[in-house]
Amino acid sequence: METAQLGVLAGILVPLGFFTMIFGIVYLNKREKLSMIERGMDPRSYKPQSAPYQNLKWGLLLIGSGIGLFLAFILDHTIFRYMDDEAFFLYVALIAIFGGAGLILSYRIEKKEVLDKDDVTLQK
Repeated sequence: METAQLGVLAGILVPLGFFTMIFGIVYLNKREKLSMIERGMDPRSYKPQSAPYQNLKWGLLLIGSGIGLFLAFILDHTIFRYMDDEAFFLYVALIAIFGGAGLILSYRIEKKEVLDKDDVTLQK
């Protein structure tokens, strides 16, 4: 295909995909509300569940990813100076490892907080 044909194709597919996405979101939202009405629930009083530790999770994920990126940069410029081809994989691996470590730390903090709250309610 030539670039002119790709431009026309993209000009057709992008708006069509956008319309399909909006239609799907609205359709699924209405189906959810109808399902709630069928079960005897009031959809207006429905509020999504809050995630009290969401900021902690994202914060630790980004801190872990930043530490991994910084460590990969330091290793790339000191130890692996002559290995240009494998540097990309070093960055990806360390970002994934330290990002995962941040998520594990977030899980442990949340678990500790939940267990501490359960202990306080059981003592009362």
